Amino acid sequence: MRQYKLLRTWSVVLIVLGALSLVSTSVGVVWWAASVEGLWATVAVVVIGAPVALLLATWPVELGQALRALADIGDDMAFETLTTAASSTG
Repeated sequence: MRQYKLLRTWSVVLIVLGALSLVSTSVGVVWWAASVEGLWATVAVVVIGAPVALLLATWPVELGQALRALADIGDDMAFETLTTAASSTG
């Protein structure tokens, strides 16, 4: 039986949010690189700004994967019932 449905739901929500933030961050970085003036400013945007922005945009995906992992661990460690066949034949 699957438990931890709330964790799995939030996991999906966070992963979708992370995907949307990655797309919007990519568009934003391209716009930012096109809007700065000068070669070195564009290089700085691409070399420094883009990795930092994309790293921050991936945090919801990472949190979603962590919640899914917690739900998987919880399902693996959960007991279906506290009584066993050996204890009920007393």
